[in-house]
Amino acid sequence: MDIPFSPPFIGEEEIAEVVDTLRSGWITTGPKTKIFENNISAYCNTDRTVCLNSATAALELTLRYLGIGEGDEVIVPAYTYTASASVVCHVGAKLVFIDSQKDDYFMDLNALENAVTEKTKAIIPVDIAGIPSDYDKIFDIIHRKNNLFRPNSEVQKTLGRIALVCDGSHSLGSVYKGKKACTYPDFTVFSFHAVKNLTTAEGGAVTWKDFDGIDSDEIYKQFQLMSLHGQSKDALSKIQRGAWEYDVIGPMYKFNMTDITASIGIRQLEKYDTFVAKRMKIAEQYTEALSQLDIVPHIHQKDYYRGNGHLYMLRFKKNDVNYRNEFIKRMADKGIACNVHYKPLPMLTAYKNLGFDINDYPNAYNLYINEITLPIFYALTEEQVKYIIDSFKDVTEEMECC
Repeated sequence: MDIPFSPPFIGEEEIAEVVDTLRSGWITTGPKTKIFENNISAYCNTDRTVCLNSATAALELTLRYLGIGEGDEVIVPAYTYTASASVVCHVGAKLVFIDSQKDDYFMDLNALENAVTEKTKAIIPVDIAGIPSDYDKIFDIIHRKNNLFRPNSEVQKTLGRIALVCDGSHSLGSVYKGKKACTYPDFTVFSFHAVKNLTTAEGGAVTWKDFDGIDSDEIYKQFQLMSLHGQSKDALSKIQRGAWEYDVIGPMYKFNMTDITASIGIRQLEKYDTFVAKRMKIAEQYTEALSQLDIVPHIHQKDYYRGNGHLYMLRFKKNDVNYRNEFIKRMADKGIACNVHYKPLPMLTAYKNLGFDINDYPNAYNLYINEITLPIFYALTEEQVKYIIDSFKDVTEEMECC
């Protein structure tokens, strides 16, 4: 049996919508992108959404909208993918890494509180595997440290505190304390990359909650400007008869989503709750079947949150990186593609060159050396799930014997 790690699920509805777009004569940012944005806002219970070409672009533009740059600090977990951190470097701010909690993938909140300084302008928690961060506790820290906050942009002055910008690349549809998780942070960024629960091949979005003193339409306008060269009219507006005139208000960026990719997203979102239900069922099957083994699963549902089954992450209790790597190899020999989430950022060359040392993040390192991620995706069949479970048990027995 050959089981990939996380292939996209594209149905006939997505194909038909893309064909409709191709035949419409409008394939770049236009009406389909606007429909997708509105549909995401409705699904998320947020006021507005901007769709872009990646979650990375959405994170970067959010920091730029907030006026974060040189001389500022942004706090990011050490245990995440590079996109959560690289955007801080893009805007010229200082990157501050926080170690994980002991035996937990999320940030150590005590270390987070100690890391806040007068230069801290944003905290970027990461909803790993689609499981929401504990936003209330992070906001408690932000409010306790508010005496240190020194705004240096009009948006920061209006907000009046450190911004909570969630990397929700994994967590579209997740629930925190009875509401969609993305309604809690100031801004939440989603990824629609090919391996995500909802895909547009490549793409991302940013949505936000209502702010006192900041008009949501103005936020939307600013993101539109920043994502399309600072141009005062988008391409659809410019093409209207006699409406060619435009201005460029600043030398900005090219991060827009196209109607072709938005077309995929429109149809994916219609089926999204079905996708999530299937993933959550598979996660439950894995946890139930493997719970007697010497592993620690990442739990997707507790009393105050419900994830979306984006990744099924687990850790071996007793073993090390060599054991984990050999385990992945033996699963591959059985035709099952597994993965690792994540190699902590201080282990990577880019961040070593910035002066970070993994020895300063022992909890993150200890999570990494034992972590393995099993395949989980909508098209995974009952037969394949059983085969993965049986193979996991077999490899465990083989390695214990040897």
